[in-house]
Amino acid sequence: MSGSVQVTQQLQQHQLQHQHQHQQHESSCYLSSKSSVKQHSFSTYKTSSRRQKTTVKTEKRQAVVKLSPLPARAKRTYLAMDTDKEVIGYVIPVFRANHEDVRGLMEAREEEVTEEGIHYVAMRNLFVREAREAVDVKVETKTRSTHIRESAERMELSKTMEEWAEFRKKMNPDSLTHRPEFIVKPRGQTVWEGGAVRLHCTVAGWPKPRIAWYKNNVLIDAKAHPEKYAIESSFNMHSLEIKNCDFMDTAQYHASALNVKGEASSVATIVVKRFQEGEEAGPLDPKPHGFCAEHGVTFETTIIDKFEVAFGREGETLSLGCTVIIYPTVKKYQPEVVWSRNSVPLKPSKWVHTHWSGQRATLTLVHLNKEDEGMYTLRVNTKSGFDTYSAYVYVRDADVEVEGVPVAPLDVRCHDANKDYVVVTWKQPAVEGSSSILGYFIDRCEVGTHHWAQCNDAPVKYARFPVTGLVEGRSYVFRVRATNKEGVSRPSRVSDAVVAMDPSDRARLRAGPSAPWTGMIKFTEEDPTVGVVPGEPSDVVVTEATKSYVVLAWKPPVQRGHEGVMYYIEKCISGTETWQRVNSGMPVKSPRFALFDLAEGKSYSFRVRCCNSSGVGEASVSTGEITVGDKLDLPSSPGNPVATRNTDTSVVVFWGACKDVKYLVGYYVEYSEVGTDVWIPCNNKPVKQTRFVCHGLTTGSNCVFRVKAVNAAGYSQSSSSSEAVVVKAAISVPGRATGVTVLEAVKDTMMLTWTEPASKGGADVRGYFVDYRTVKGHVVGKWHEMNLKALTTTSYKAENLKENVFYQFQVRAMNMAGVSEASLPTSALECKEWTITVAGPPVGLHVLEVRDTSAVVLWERPAFDGRTPVNGYYLDIKEASAGEKGWKAAHEKANKTKYMKVTGLKPGASYDFRVRAQNLAGVGKPSAVLGPILVQTRPGTNEIHVDVDDDGVISMIFECAEMKEGSEFVWSKNYQTVTDTSRLTLVTERGRSRAIFNSPSLEDLGTFSCVVTNTDGFSSSYTLTEEDLKRLLDISHDHKFPVIPFKNEMAIELLEKGRVRFWTQVEKCTSACQVDYVFNDVIITEEEKYTVNFDKSTGIIEMFMDSLEVSDEGTFTFDLVDGKAKGATSLVLIGDEFRELQKKSEFERAEWVRKQGPHFVEYLDFTVTPECNVLLKCKIGNVRAETEITWSKDNIEIAEDDEDAQKIERKDGDLTFNIGKISKADAGTYQVLLRDDRGKDKSTFNLTDAGYQAVMNELFRVIANSSCDIKVISTEHGIILYSMITYYNEELRVGWLHKDAKIAASERVKSGVTGEQLWLKINEPTEKDKGKYTMDIFDGKDGVKRVFDLTGKAWEEAFEEFQRLKAAAIAERNRARVVGGLPDVVAIQEGKSLNLTGNVWGEPAPEVSWTKNDRELVCDERYQLKFEHGKFASITIAAVTTADSGKYALLVKNKYGTEAGEFTVSVYNPDDEENKEGKKG
Repeated sequence: MSGSVQVTQQLQQHQLQHQHQHQQHESSCYLSSKSSVKQHSFSTYKTSSRRQKTTVKTEKRQAVVKLSPLPARAKRTYLAMDTDKEVIGYVIPVFRANHEDVRGLMEAREEEVTEEGIHYVAMRNLFVREAREAVDVKVETKTRSTHIRESAERMELSKTMEEWAEFRKKMNPDSLTHRPEFIVKPRGQTVWEGGAVRLHCTVAGWPKPRIAWYKNNVLIDAKAHPEKYAIESSFNMHSLEIKNCDFMDTAQYHASALNVKGEASSVATIVVKRFQEGEEAGPLDPKPHGFCAEHGVTFETTIIDKFEVAFGREGETLSLGCTVIIYPTVKKYQPEVVWSRNSVPLKPSKWVHTHWSGQRATLTLVHLNKEDEGMYTLRVNTKSGFDTYSAYVYVRDADVEVEGVPVAPLDVRCHDANKDYVVVTWKQPAVEGSSSILGYFIDRCEVGTHHWAQCNDAPVKYARFPVTGLVEGRSYVFRVRATNKEGVSRPSRVSDAVVAMDPSDRARLRAGPSAPWTGMIKFTEEDPTVGVVPGEPSDVVVTEATKSYVVLAWKPPVQRGHEGVMYYIEKCISGTETWQRVNSGMPVKSPRFALFDLAEGKSYSFRVRCCNSSGVGEASVSTGEITVGDKLDLPSSPGNPVATRNTDTSVVVFWGACKDVKYLVGYYVEYSEVGTDVWIPCNNKPVKQTRFVCHGLTTGSNCVFRVKAVNAAGYSQSSSSSEAVVVKAAISVPGRATGVTVLEAVKDTMMLTWTEPASKGGADVRGYFVDYRTVKGHVVGKWHEMNLKALTTTSYKAENLKENVFYQFQVRAMNMAGVSEASLPTSALECKEWTITVAGPPVGLHVLEVRDTSAVVLWERPAFDGRTPVNGYYLDIKEASAGEKGWKAAHEKANKTKYMKVTGLKPGASYDFRVRAQNLAGVGKPSAVLGPILVQTRPGTNEIHVDVDDDGVISMIFECAEMKEGSEFVWSKNYQTVTDTSRLTLVTERGRSRAIFNSPSLEDLGTFSCVVTNTDGFSSSYTLTEEDLKRLLDISHDHKFPVIPFKNEMAIELLEKGRVRFWTQVEKCTSACQVDYVFNDVIITEEEKYTVNFDKSTGIIEMFMDSLEVSDEGTFTFDLVDGKAKGATSLVLIGDEFRELQKKSEFERAEWVRKQGPHFVEYLDFTVTPECNVLLKCKIGNVRAETEITWSKDNIEIAEDDEDAQKIERKDGDLTFNIGKISKADAGTYQVLLRDDRGKDKSTFNLTDAGYQAVMNELFRVIANSSCDIKVISTEHGIILYSMITYYNEELRVGWLHKDAKIAASERVKSGVTGEQLWLKINEPTEKDKGKYTMDIFDGKDGVKRVFDLTGKAWEEAFEEFQRLKAAAIAERNRARVVGGLPDVVAIQEGKSLNLTGNVWGEPAPEVSWTKNDRELVCDERYQLKFEHGKFASITIAAVTTADSGKYALLVKNKYGTEAGEFTVSVYNPDDEENKEGKKG
């Protein structure tokens, strides 16, 4: 194809414009996609794809070098602009040309072109055309008159060109625009770590430049990291704030300003100084242990107030937390807190929120899903090491909407994403429902929309599905639903968003921009591979094969060019040689493809072809025969499970792993209580280990367990059930005893004491064994037992020792499971007599009744009283995190008892306790420290409550649901075990114990407590005071001598006919209950005046009287007797109350009499219909055919022949009077009268004053609520906002507001009503008219508001339409036209002169020409054509002949249009006419 191109009129115009602008070259990369200037670019014809130089010639024979056109696949590149014409991005264009052309283009000075309005474009085109025509001057010989005329025309043209130049200066915004310039540049700063820093700059430029901030040439996205960065821009002032600076924020920060005129940047350096030097370690990096040289201390980490095994339900929010104590405390030092799930660190997201307050670490899981189930670990890293704590979180399924359907699948993920293909995988749920899962449906949703589309028509069995047909470059999320015979489950949690694109493109996107744009444009050679047919793909393999589909994968061809290729897939059935194209209608872009609808069991071969715009390439090598069927088998059954006891609510289950299983997803564990067939899942997320702790079980239940495996193919058969196991805590040997010390030594005797083990192994400690050995220098002897019988106390008197010999001692604890390990041995102690006078330390410290703010501390007297007996004790307390200086006394005076209740503690805190004994010599040494004790009420803890039964027996009851084997209830009074059964009788039934007071008296005052042995300290107490005893005795008396309780006292109500009903209701009674009805102390018998009733099933007692007379004033009483219980209720009916009730009774009776004849069920009232018609309506009852119904207005009856009679309508018992559209003339008093031989009734409605206003308010309400949403329409004058209503009333108040401010009426902004349209007209709108508009319609109360936001797209579309209509109106007004003066037909005698003048109009003045029979007339001696004053066009024919007959037209034309005024000229000869008439005669 030749390289020549034709020069169009646009090329000439482009050259003329270049001459006027001083030969400035214009780069197309700055052209806006919306700019009309692009219409003046070079027009070219199609050329070959090879690069070649093309020469074109203008009328002046000047050669212009032109670049070869871009190939068809290339796209133009533009600056990206927003709606305010501000640059928001850029695309670097690639020019294809030879080096000479490129060098010439780079040396030329750039010309920037901005968008121009429609008026400027129209005017410019006009002037350019006129200028071009003026330049094209022809040299020829002219007459003087012609020369003078043309001189005048040149003067006019010169004037026009000057006007055009002035107009161009005004319309050209290039004189105002300039590139960005930094007035104030950002300044480098130095900041301490942890502080905040702000960079400021001021930038000038027009159009307003866009500012972007970069850190080390990487764009800063403040929206993605609002916790780190904050970017603000206001009035050309720009700032970047960096919060909570750390060492990694030390960098160079660029502020880049960009608009259509160019780009400018400025650099500032931020230096973050640290309080300590050294490299930071990652969250999971190992930490050094021991002494921290940096701070000079060794940090000790203690995690308390730990979260336990937690249970949540899908959709709920769950929080986990621990209190972390770091000792010692170093100012401005904080540990590193890391949360992980199943050993994978968690990152904050919309589902996971973490918080560290300095003392407490909290993890919040928002909207739980089964993916959130697992082992959660809190790891606290310090400079001296780390500490961790873990607990499991279980997530139960949400309730299903339909019984029997499966629960939602979980863990939906996307793999192998490509241009139009992605593989979606998921995990099967633990619960299949009432029947097996038949398959799964996969849904997809494009990011940014809310429309979910189902990807597969039939359910797929595999937990893996290839989704095809994606649109390249778009992002998608996926979800999965399971289905069985009962229905479809709820959808799973949506997957993470995935972009359909080539993996290499995705890798480049992840890398991000490497540096801010510098304004440099790179030029490359034209692609030599354009037009190359791609080669054949390679390595075509089948990656997946199931019953439902087969997935192919291959490598793209080496020879493919840079144009991009697509693929056709072909299949061939085994035994044939015919290849069928599978996707002939739509080639795919990804090197992956899924084939469906293949016949199971058949064999196929597959191959792939590449194609591009140049053609289809050769086929690849065939895959060979592939049989359609499942390649993945179901897993085998797991091994037999073994269940063992763990805690009171958990069981440990072990099982054997599946054999020869591929792609195992995990195992599900289920349990069932013995005797039921209901299997409940223990885990809702599959686990891969063969050991699992099943929590949340019921204590004491007998359960069996089974396990099933799952992979992508489905579930295995469930394993056999385990042996039944009772859910209770496993018993183990106790822990070590601690704090072995010597209290006293006397010659051959030493008094030892110790602290009981912190862990008792699930059973009470039954005793202790003490061992000893001798020490001589550094030589120690063998251990020997000191006691063969277990000790029941935590002290022991070691006798028969040798004086002045050194000994070591150790203690072992024993429970029913065995003997514990020995305690740590004491130091070498010498057996010699002490001279101590004060008491020894108390022993046996323990706590009971631990609650959120209190605890009871108990102890035993010291093993050694000193020289005088102990006469009191002091209790010391401190928080566990405090040092030794934190001890403080819990009380001032010595406590005589061996227990004390400590109150006012902090909930959730941990405390240490110790006790000191006192005698006459003073206060002894403190006991061993008890603690730390977490002050928190244990779940399931009950309090002792006092009960009084129906027989008046007073008892104290304590319940415990945590009973274990061997647990017992131990009751104490003042913390001394109750042994005297004369005061209390103890009754125990399973987990409930009752202490019954035999004869309650003042002797029973005191604190009663109950402890459940062999538990984790379940206990409670109740203090019986003298006031409580008196209250309980009163309740006991009421129970012994009961009173019948009433739900309510006697009440009275009026019934129909004025009857009176006296009634009451008792809470409970027996069938033997009797009632006496008493009036003024006289028992009433049932007679004609009284009617009585007692419904014992409901407890309602009633007495009826037909009417009230004067003699009925007095007191009415109901007396009840039910066995030994009695009750009475009375009602006093006297004085004004009696007379008022009597009047109401008479009124009700009169109403009943009224209703015996025709009457009004509902009196006359009004309503307003949706059509805004006012109806007066009433409902009548008990009417007959002869009943007269009379309507009247203002006491004037409405006759049948009156006009208003047509407004009356009766339908069944409803009467209506349709006033229609109400006006003040309808005001008045309306009345309806019913009358027949049984009586009469009337109803009146006053439609005046308040009544009229009420009707109008209701009418306004209907009108206001009928208004539609505000709509916008554009006209040639401006923008109109309007709303349609059903009906408009002149009294309706309508207000308009702009940006919540009332709009004042003006010539430019007006509001009004046209028919049923409420409108607001904005003439000649400007940017100031943008914003929120509110129409406030009065509805009788607050008003109804309709809001329209005239911003953004709505403003752009409306304003653009206004400009278009305005331009069209201007064009229509100024269009050239013939406005009059010409007849339709002209009949003229031959030889006479014809002179016709036509009035024309047009702005600018039109061009005028005359035609005859569609041929243009030229001014000569025969035709005189004139055009005067730009308005009058005339034609003169001196002496017409018959040849002048014909169809004439006056043609007028200007830039806005053309019009023709046509007329017919008929020339006749009188002689010919006479001859014709003579012949006829």
